[in-house]
Amino acid sequence: MDLSKVPNERKLYLCRWYFRAGLALLPFIWTVNAIWFFNEAFRKPEYAEQKQIRKYVVYSGIGSLIWAVIIITWVTIFQINRTNWGEFADNISFIIPTGSP
Repeated sequence: MDLSKVPNERKLYLCRWYFRAGLALLPFIWTVNAIWFFNEAFRKPEYAEQKQIRKYVVYSGIGSLIWAVIIITWVTIFQINRTNWGEFADNISFIIPTGSP
């Protein structure tokens, strides 16, 4: 979709919708929202809806970063401690690697 052809009210509606969809624990949607509407929020000349779009873009970006830190932290902890956790780690693993590091 070309945002330059969309009315400003519709841009605000879409940005808000993507932000709310991300609240359903879908951080990828927040990432898309922050990237897709970044130019509208920060680089375009001022218009009435821009302040609200900017707010949703900032919140989406922050939410994406928080989720990225959480996921990276979990993966790191799990990979380091997988063999020490024994059967529990095997139960929460999709693919059980053989051997130990």
